[in-house]
Formats: sequence, structure tokens, C-alpha cells
Amino acid sequence: MSKEKSEKSPVAGSVAARNSTQEPATATAGNARTPMMHFPVDARGLSLKILATVAVIVALSAGHSFFIPLVFGIFLAYTLNPLVQWLERIHIPRLIGTCLVLSTIVCGTLAGAYNLRDEFNSILKDLPEATQKISRSLKEAQNGEVSTFQQMQAAAAEIEKATNQVAGMRAMPKKSLTDQSVFNITQWLWAGSMGAVAFVGQATIVIFLVFFFLLSGDLFKRKIVRISGRSLSSRKITVQILDAINASIQNYMLILLVTNVLFGLLMWGALQLIGLENAGAWAVAAALLHIIPYFGTVLIIVAMSLTAFMQFETISSILAVSAATLVISTIIGTFVTTWMTGRMAKMNAAAVFVSLLFWTWLWGIWGMLLSIPLIFIIKVVSDHVEELHGVSELLGE
Repeated sequence: MSKEKSEKSPVAGSVAARNSTQEPATATAGNARTPMMHFPVDARGLSLKILATVAVIVALSAGHSFFIPLVFGIFLAYTLNPLVQWLERIHIPRLIGTCLVLSTIVCGTLAGAYNLRDEFNSILKDLPEATQKISRSLKEAQNGEVSTFQQMQAAAAEIEKATNQVAGMRAMPKKSLTDQSVFNITQWLWAGSMGAVAFVGQATIVIFLVFFFLLSGDLFKRKIVRISGRSLSSRKITVQILDAINASIQNYMLILLVTNVLFGLLMWGALQLIGLENAGAWAVAAALLHIIPYFGTVLIIVAMSLTAFMQFETISSILAVSAATLVISTIIGTFVTTWMTGRMAKMNAAAVFVSLLFWTWLWGIWGMLLSIPLIFIIKVVSDHVEELHGVSELLGE
């Protein structure tokens, strides 16, 4: 009997051990525990991923003068490649077709700017008068009282004076608030001139990049497929990724072209009806600002409202311009953009906005323009790479 008990004891011990391990999961209602999820973390791998991500961000920020023209050149080459291919199909050599496409775009842009030169010169000529009107309006609104900004300056000066006295230092004589110049027109003009020179230089680099990318055709595509792997499956996936990126960029650029041309034409008609001077130049400026996602419409409303106030000096003109901009922007966004984006991959609106903030922080205004096509590329790549399915899930709807 004792022998049988000794034989059964290991079984009983194992059953008791299983029951003891199951007790926390089947606790009584009085001692209920929060269910926990086991999430193993590879600390070393996670640290390497974080360091690699930070290194990539630092490299993109430090080399912005190289990466921004490169990305613009790639996007424009993807956009214009169908035109060059169509010229090839009608037996025009690729070199001649590339030159024809680029020369047509550059000459068309220069011709448009030349035709609107008088209106742009008129706007620049009216800037001093507009500045005086704004200053006069602000002074009239103050009614002789000290502005909030001047009060803040005076308070800061008093705090600095008291701090120097406590520290035993002698306060340095300062100029009066009226003698201090808040806006230096010479520095502003110099900064604007240097910005224009830098813009022309980057635009020239982009044109050369587009030329060489178009001239090479699908050379880089074949090289990327060749180095992607030896197996046929990996090469097929690479081809699918490149084709999807190509379609996404071309569709996005088509949406930009159609929507902003329509927006510029409708704004030109609305400004003509309102009676705003230099309506053509302002319509072109509005179409260019409308390229900026989310914030473009706000900038258009501010610029147009100031222009209308400078010309008419009435609140009704500001309301008319603002209402026209909002109505046209809503029509374009609701009908045209929504219909055209149905051909593209659905994206999470919050993720797109976060991408806009990130690339704007990284590359400024150029990052704001490039944020949406870049997030499209990330979405396409993450859709086809198994290790990046989490990123694809976060970016998708």
C-alpha cells in the first residue's frame, strides 16, 4: 500500500503544481487580477533600431541641401517619364524627347512669368504704400495708447534693470523704445536676395537631375531589381514595389496639377469679379500656395485679405475675398481631390498630418511640399515588406 502511494505521489505532485500555476488566472472575484499580456522585448535589437533611426534623421537634416534637390528630381522624373515614353513610341529618340519635354516646361514657365511681369512689378511697387497703410491703421487702432508689444518690451527692460541692481551690476544705457528698430528693411532685402539666389541654384540642380534621370530611362530600375536578390520571388516583389511607387507619384503629381490649375483659374475669375487689382498675379500666387497641404489655404486667405484691405480699406472686401477662397478651396477639395484620390492608396489622415509636421520640421517649406509623396512611398514599401507591416498598419485607414 505504501508502495502504491509512493508511485502515485509524483502524479499528484504534478497535478498540484498545475493547479498552483492556474490559480492566479482563476482567482476569485474578490481577488481578481488585471489580465496581463506577455510582450518580449529584444533590448539590444530595439536599441540598434533607435540608433539607426536617429542616425538617418541626423543625416537627412545635415544633408538637406543634397537630399532635397535629389528627391525633387526623382519625383519630377517619375512624373515626366510617361511623356518621354510616349515620344519614344512615336519614334523620337529619348535624348531629343527629354530635351523637348524639359525645354517646353522651362520655356512655358518663363513665358508665363514674363507675361505677368507688369502685375508683379505693380505689386512690388505698391509694397511701401501698403506698409504705410498698415502702420497707419495700427496707429489709429491704438488711439494713442501704448501697444501690448511695447508694454512687454518696457516690462522686460524693468526686469533686466532690477536683476542687474540685485547682482550689483550697473545697468547699461539703452535706447528708447521709439529709437529701436523692430524691422530692418536692409537686412530683409539682403536675406530675400540670398534666398532667391539659393532658390535659382537649387532649381538649376533639379533641372539637371531630371534631365539625367529621364535620359537614363529604366536603367536604375533594372539595377535595383538586379541587386535586390538572386531569387525570382524577391525580384518580383522589388518590381511590384517600384511599379507601385511609380503609380503613386504619378497619380499624386497629376492630382496636384489638375487641382491647382483649377484653383488658380477659379481664383482668377473670383478676384476679377471682386475687382481686385493684379488678379492674374495673385491667382498664380494662390495656385502655388495651394500646393502646401493644410496651411496653403490659410496663407492664401491672409495674403488676399491684406491685399483687399490695402485696395478697398473695407471689411466687406476682406470678407468677400476670404469667402471666395474658402468656397473654391472646399469645392476643389471635396469633389475634384476626393474623386481623384480614389485611384490612390487610402491613407490615415492623422498619419499624413504627422508626416507633414515631421518633414516640415526636418526640411522646412520643402519638407512640407515633399511630405505627402514621401509618406506614399513609405506606405508602398511597408505594404510589400513583411518586417514593416506594422508601419503599413499605422499608415493605412
